[in-house]
Amino acid sequence: MRKAVFLDRDGVINRALVSDGKPYPPANLSSMEILPGVDLATQALHDAGWLLIVVTNQPDVARGTTTRAAVEAINHYLQKTLPIDEFRTCYHDSDDGCNCRKPLPGLLVTAAKTHNIDLTASYMVGDRWRDIEAGKCAGCKTIFIDYGYAEKQPTIVNLRVQSLLEAAHIILGIRI
Repeated sequence: MRKAVFLDRDGVINRALVSDGKPYPPANLSSMEILPGVDLATQALHDAGWLLIVVTNQPDVARGTTTRAAVEAINHYLQKTLPIDEFRTCYHDSDDGCNCRKPLPGLLVTAAKTHNIDLTASYMVGDRWRDIEAGKCAGCKTIFIDYGYAEKQPTIVNLRVQSLLEAAHIILGIRI
């Protein structure tokens, strides 16, 4: 079986736009910025044999405030720029009743089936409680990038860090 690092997108790979203490995705490719150290972190994880799978909620598509094409343009750019193996995107809103919207583990579980991933040997890295809950429900170890957002915080997490680069060092057993 393979092992993976599941990554949230906004706030983990690219900068989330914070307003009133809450994070929001960039509206389009021109407002998207890859966070410092993400290139080094993803390359190191990739080189060590980890599958890198982005699992992202993008409910603004269902809400009509952004287009699927805008989300896919960002995803495509990130996949071209970074060694990411796959993007799995939930375009639903909270009330749509899907199983792919985090905090439910659907995106992780279907990726595990497709790629023969051992979820218990894998990690979920996120910056919001929904990411951490999805990882826990899937059986992954969880790493929370804590930006101190003014919203619900995860109650139980395996590790708290300040960046994806710090998370990668921990996963790879490298001292900072």
